[in-house]
Amino acid sequence: MRIPVALAAAGLVALAAAAPAAQAEPTPAQGLFLTVTGDENTWIRGVLLQCPAGGPSHHPDAGAACAALDAAGGDLDVLAGDPHPCTREFAPVTVGATGTWHGRPTAWHKTYANACMLQAATGPVFHF
Repeated sequence: MRIPVALAAAGLVALAAAAPAAQAEPTPAQGLFLTVTGDENTWIRGVLLQCPAGGPSHHPDAGAACAALDAAGGDLDVLAGDPHPCTREFAPVTVGATGTWHGRPTAWHKTYANACMLQAATGPVFHF
């Protein structure tokens, strides 16, 4: 039994229309997941920062944090910060930034002697 070409083509078109649309590949997560961990990991906070600000970011001051990162070229070691005097209290806090910054994978962690020194060094980026 031979199936006419037109009928076979119509059947393929019907099957293609009935099949669910091909799922697009998921795009990799964009942005940085920022964390702040207290003395001896007794507490932790984290937020998602997506730049440019205005995206689905959970950072309370995403605009200032994005601007600070832009000014540092995404290098968290050279953030301008918010220089101000701090006590010498030793209550270490560890911060981290993991994710993607303008398409570049980022994984960064650093420990500061206390929260004041963290703010002086990083400005609005870890202020949440």
